[in-house]
Amino acid sequence: MLKLDNILETVRMIQEENLDVRTITMGISLLDCADQDIDRSCEKIYEKICRKAEKLVPTGEMLERKYGIPIVNKRVSVTPIALLAGASGGDPVKYARVMDRAAHEVGVNFIGGFTALVDRGFSNGDRELIQAIPEALAETELVCSSVNIGSTKAGINMDAVRIMGETVRQCSELTKDNNCIGNAKLVVFCNAVEDNPFMAGAFHGVGNADCCISAGVSGPGVVRAVIKNMPDDAPMDEVAEAIKKTAFKVTRMGQLVGREAADILGVNFGIVDLSLAPTPAVGDSVARILEEIGLEECGTHGTTAALAMLNDAVKKGGLMASSSVGGLSGAFIPVTEDEGMISAARTGTLTLEKLEAMTAVCSVGLDMIVIPGDTPAETISAIIADEAAIGMVNSKTTAVRVIPAIGLEEGGELNFGGLLGSGPVVKVHRQSSAKMIRRGGRIPAPMQSLKN
Repeated sequence: MLKLDNILETVRMIQEENLDVRTITMGISLLDCADQDIDRSCEKIYEKICRKAEKLVPTGEMLERKYGIPIVNKRVSVTPIALLAGASGGDPVKYARVMDRAAHEVGVNFIGGFTALVDRGFSNGDRELIQAIPEALAETELVCSSVNIGSTKAGINMDAVRIMGETVRQCSELTKDNNCIGNAKLVVFCNAVEDNPFMAGAFHGVGNADCCISAGVSGPGVVRAVIKNMPDDAPMDEVAEAIKKTAFKVTRMGQLVGREAADILGVNFGIVDLSLAPTPAVGDSVARILEEIGLEECGTHGTTAALAMLNDAVKKGGLMASSSVGGLSGAFIPVTEDEGMISAARTGTLTLEKLEAMTAVCSVGLDMIVIPGDTPAETISAIIADEAAIGMVNSKTTAVRVIPAIGLEEGGELNFGGLLGSGPVVKVHRQSSAKMIRRGGRIPAPMQSLKN
């Protein structure tokens, strides 16, 4: 049973070590909003989001005051919009506009679900939605988009990979006067999960209840402080055990907040996602945890091993604390959003190749990485294919969120401000992958897919 006593010891973590509930995210099914007339469909969507999420932000603020726990973001995720676009046959940008309007109305900071799931191929609405992504993200402020192009069960849809490379470039071109912000709101997945509360990749999977609340908890500073207080010669298994115990406490706090929010709002509780999601603030960095373990700088030799241990210990601690752990749960490595990784990328210790290796053992993938503005679409597609292959073969979620910085070259700097942070433009290989990308077709599912 969850009691307030279970979280009293986290007060110091909150006050001194940047512990917070990073988000409470309300997932809303829009399947009953489908209509052959897209305008009627949009009316239904606006009404349902506003009705279901009307009290989400006030509830989050009330819980902050009650427990003294910061709840940084209040968000909404919806059914993949490609499903509705297929039913209406209309312009999917209309859906993005109404999502943005509803998000502003209820006061959330992001709304996710401008999404297509095409790992097995394109259905009605998928191509139209993907083609609409650049315009939709350029015209809206709060809408986030994701596309799942591969899975362990289905393999990799290389036609979708090619299209998404072009889409990423178009997003940067259309938002170049706003720091290419479009791509900060776009994620390309392999093995996307249906209950992820974190943006930009959140969407409400069709297997979920009509409406539910999920919580995402984050505490890189807490984990770093625990390791810092250990002896320098503490064995790695003892370090892992300390991380696991800390993750247990943090997960209990997140479950308490998430369940109470769901009860107040009269909806189902979904999951608690214990992900070490960093911010640009000093003391809130995953990279600094790895350095506290014993690396001189994140990205040097040993980084992948340290990250694997960290990710595993976080998951084990969370699973012991709650029967509702889900989402991505582990360690995130978004470069521009992590103060330590920004520093390591600037010195050149943390490279695109090292980040790719790290994604084999962390929770997401190549995240918030700034690349030269003249990077060809085929190269971006090849980066997506590489990352999808890691996810497919390892039966894990991987993702790509890269930002071609229009007008900037390697060594330049792109600054978003706020939680999105800033970062240097990293080196990308100039040798072409165009011939491979033009082949299209499918990379078949691996042997690991045959588990039945």
